[in-house]
Amino acid sequence: METTERLPSSDFVLYERDDRVAVITLNRPDVANAQNMELLDQLDAAWTRAASDDEVRVIILQANGKHFSSGHDLKGTSIARDGEKLTLARVYEAEARRYLGYSLSWRNVPKPSIAAVQGVCIAGGLLLCWPCDLIIAADNARFSDPVVHMGIGGVEYHGHTWEWGPRKAKEMLFTGRSMTALEAERLGMVNRVVPLQDLRTETMALAREIAEMHPFALRQAKRAVNQTLDVQGFYAAIQAVFDIHQTGHGHALSEAGYPVLMRLEGMKQQLKADRPTPD
Repeated sequence: METTERLPSSDFVLYERDDRVAVITLNRPDVANAQNMELLDQLDAAWTRAASDDEVRVIILQANGKHFSSGHDLKGTSIARDGEKLTLARVYEAEARRYLGYSLSWRNVPKPSIAAVQGVCIAGGLLLCWPCDLIIAADNARFSDPVVHMGIGGVEYHGHTWEWGPRKAKEMLFTGRSMTALEAERLGMVNRVVPLQDLRTETMALAREIAEMHPFALRQAKRAVNQTLDVQGFYAAIQAVFDIHQTGHGHALSEAGYPVLMRLEGMKQQLKADRPTPD
């Protein structure tokens, strides 16, 4: 593997290339790879770099530390600029770009992508793995979206119904409970479950197998599946539910002056078993 090279001004995301496989690594293990705005911008730059490199045929997204991602960093996420009133318009603009916009962009990169997930993948973490074409999960992986506790009906990129099916999506959202890797595999959200110690080697082996295929054929195969989903309404539904998500922010702003209504005790109880432990 080539020596790891950081993107310019990149502190939270690592980028390297192993022959025809680009490897993007989340690198905030001290906070369980919680996503602040800087991490998301650096992550998008890494995706753009991999997409524009003609030598890259497959993209891997992985994470350093015990956990893939604990979601959005509520302490380190600043939507309003200094001295600027926080409004629904400002929240909408920021989330349309960095949450919904980035996820859709990564989904539509015309190269196969694989997410390697270990530990917890909570709420905003789903916005990182769902856009990938394949998901390989360690046997300790757990997936959840508990934001109903925050007065919102689900995260910005509403893949829930498409990834889990309507009844399971409702159950997971209504209860906020986490889903094991094996349950996610049974539902078809996860392609394979592997032992934690084998996660990276298994993911790289699959990436190398795919990279042997002709790049144009891979592009066309991906386009065929994504276009089928879009014809079935995926893209329109994602856009519509993003607006539903914003009504949650509007309600919170009108009641509390903040984009979320924090039901901290309920969330703490729900996530107690899955609470990330920083390395």
